Amino acid sequence: MTNTRKTTRSAAAADEKFDGFSAEEREAMKDHARELKTSARRGPRAAKADGESDVLAKIAAMQDGDRVLAERLHRIVATVAPDLAPKLWYGMPAYARNGKVVCFFQSAQKFKTRYATLGFSDQAHLDEGTLWPTTYALTELTAETEARIGELVRKAAG
Repeated sequence: MTNTRKTTRSAAAADEKFDGFSAEEREAMKDHARELKTSARRGPRAAKADGESDVLAKIAAMQDGDRVLAERLHRIVATVAPDLAPKLWYGMPAYARNGKVVCFFQSAQKFKTRYATLGFSDQAHLDEGTLWPTTYALTELTAETEARIGELVRKAAG
């Protein structure tokens, strides 16, 4: 005699439909695939200049609030960490050392979130003990905020 038992799911779980990735996440993955193809076609000498123009074009296409934040963030990174190469990463501006992303900007509009973010990858040298933040919410850039971002980027690139 076999024991066949049906699993029961709550009514709420039965009504939920999980489609996997959101439309925004799928689009970001497609962006990343295009970035990888474009990067493979470019020679190493052209990578930094082309990366810069790609990032500036992506920033110019953003909505006003995100565009202003991204433009100012781009200037901060270029000033305090000129050795980081601008590049697109999942369709967003990012800054890399030896091809590996150190920090990135994520617009609020692209992922339909409440605020834009500045994020740091595991390549960033931000380690502080056993716990440290890697993503920061950005709503506006004041002089104090810009100074703090400059310190974080300088440390991350170090």
